[in-house]
Amino acid sequence: MYIIVLREVTQSMESKKRSIVIALMVAMFLAAVEGTVVTTAIPTIVKELNGFELISWVFSAYLLTSAISTPIYGKLSDLYGRKNILTIGIIIYLLGSCLCGLSQSMYQLISFRAIQGIGAGAIFTLTYTIVGDIFTAGERPKVQGWLSTVWGIASLAGPFLGGFLIDNLSWNWIFFINLPFGIISIVLIQKNLIETFDRKKHKIDYIGTVLFSLAIITFLLGSLTGGKGNIVIAMLVTIAILFLFYHVEKKAQEPIIPFDIFTKTSNIVNAISFLASGILIGIDVYMPLYIQNILGFGATISGVSMAPMSVAWLLSSIALTKAIPKYGEKIVIGISTSILLISCIFISTLSIKSPLVLVIVYGFIMGFGFGGAFTTLTIVVQESVGFNKRGAATATNSLVRTLGQTIAVSIFGAILNTNIVKYFNNLGVKGIEPNNLYSQQSMSSGVSMQQIKLSLTSGLHEVFIAFIIIALASLALSFLFNSKLKKDLCK
Repeated sequence: MYIIVLREVTQSMESKKRSIVIALMVAMFLAAVEGTVVTTAIPTIVKELNGFELISWVFSAYLLTSAISTPIYGKLSDLYGRKNILTIGIIIYLLGSCLCGLSQSMYQLISFRAIQGIGAGAIFTLTYTIVGDIFTAGERPKVQGWLSTVWGIASLAGPFLGGFLIDNLSWNWIFFINLPFGIISIVLIQKNLIETFDRKKHKIDYIGTVLFSLAIITFLLGSLTGGKGNIVIAMLVTIAILFLFYHVEKKAQEPIIPFDIFTKTSNIVNAISFLASGILIGIDVYMPLYIQNILGFGATISGVSMAPMSVAWLLSSIALTKAIPKYGEKIVIGISTSILLISCIFISTLSIKSPLVLVIVYGFIMGFGFGGAFTTLTIVVQESVGFNKRGAATATNSLVRTLGQTIAVSIFGAILNTNIVKYFNNLGVKGIEPNNLYSQQSMSSGVSMQQIKLSLTSGLHEVFIAFIIIALASLALSFLFNSKLKKDLCK
């Protein structure tokens, strides 16, 4: 299937651009397939390593370091070119993947996922930045559609691959499988992407980089550790650091985040991206948990059930982005967020006895919302700035998405864990915590598998309600757009 897609690409584009698109699609496939495999395998991993309570940290550590590195990669790519910076990011990503595969505990896995995240910060940001560099605004919807195809392919291949590795080898191999894809992507990018830019001496904004990193780390760790006291202290410290960061950046010759990229349009884009990304990570983390731990299906079936969402993502990214020149970004993003809201309402109705087909149908509907929203938002934010700020603008948007995912997965994890404990407390059963839910201690306390499923269902229902609230906020923000891009693309 992947070969067929590449063949279609080769027939529709000139040779030079065609080679670059193929290289970017392979690079995107590296991270896309890893995501589908890990989310499918995570229920198995946390059971084996006895870390159910730490499930959100497996994703949070990855997202935390990805968030910190994203704007740094964006700025470095503006200074030194996209090709070499992207290659460095992929190498770091592969190193983290190998270490994850060697993990013997949840804490090791979380630590190595952080290394993997440092590399991941480069992949999505610079891939989309390169598209913005070499394709016109009119061509980009088509190219974004081809890149979205990779997600559909990865979603189909990833679950089968992950299920096969878990059933026949072990979960560790889901990380080792990244190596061949990473090597292929590096070779293709180095061979096909030819850059021309002025190689002049640049002044790196070291102080700004350190201050920004400290602000992100402080804020996210405060959010992830929980507790009102921790959150308040983290917020105050973060505000103080950002105040210093603002003054440093105003005086920096080449700031890591130029403040002139924050236009009205980009601010709306970033706000919607932040919210929608929270829903996306929630679906990625908790829907496999629902399918496997509540409905009782295996890892392979769980992954395959999620694949239609990515297929719909592909279809909508092509269809709705083609509608931009005719209807404008306000209409396209409004329709996309409306579809997202409807799908969230449907998902909130899932129960312990819901048939699997409903999960597939609801996910398919949600894919239409995600595809139209994220693809269009990326195009809009790139068009809101000039060429020399495009890397920083795209990276900042990627940062906002990562922050949305990191904060959301922490909040969702707290909601789930709190409701699991609340369920057993209402039954008069004490001492049952999320991290010992499947332990021998729980079973010896007289807790049945049915009760465990019901506790998970109650927690997930509250998480799904949170999806609806976030989707409503995204839809409201979409009304603030104008249709400037419609006029630009029609010229």
